[in-house]
Amino acid sequence: MTNDLPPADPGALTTYIQSRYHDLHRAQLPDLAALALGVERVHGDVPEVPNGLGALLQRMIGALEVHMKKEELILFPAIRRGATPGLGAPIAIMRADHDDHAADVAKIRLLTDNLTLPDSACRSWTALYEGLATFLADLDAHIRLENDVLFPQFEPANA
Repeated sequence: MTNDLPPADPGALTTYIQSRYHDLHRAQLPDLAALALGVERVHGDVPEVPNGLGALLQRMIGALEVHMKKEELILFPAIRRGATPGLGAPIAIMRADHDDHAADVAKIRLLTDNLTLPDSACRSWTALYEGLATFLADLDAHIRLENDVLFPQFEPANA
C-alpha cells in the first residue's frame, strides 16, 4: 500500500487525514450501527450477542463527528495557515478525545469478545464483525497518525 502513504507536509497531512479517515469513518459507522442493531434484534436470545453495541456505535457517530468537526474547522485550518503558537491547548483536547475513542474501542472489544464470532453467526453478524475489524484498524491508524506524526510537530518540546 505504498500508494497510500501520508504526505510529510503538515498542511497536506491534514487534508490527507480528512479525506482518508474522516470521510471513511462517516461512511463506516452508520452502516455498522445499523448492522449491530439488527444483529441484536434478531439474535437477542444468543448468549454471545453483543448487546449494547448498536447504541455504542450510534453514540460514537456523534462523538467522532464532534471531534472531526473540531479538527476540520479549528485545528486543521490553523495548521494549514502555519500558525504554531497556541496549538498546544487544542491538540491536548484532541488527544483527550482520542483517549475517549480508545475507551470506546475497548468497550467494542469487550462486547464482541474481541470480534469473536459464535459458530451460529449469520451473514449479517459476520459482516458486522468484518466491518468492525476494518473500522477499528482505520481508527487506530488515524489516531496514531495524528498523535505520533502530526501533533508532535506543533507541541512544545517539553510537553
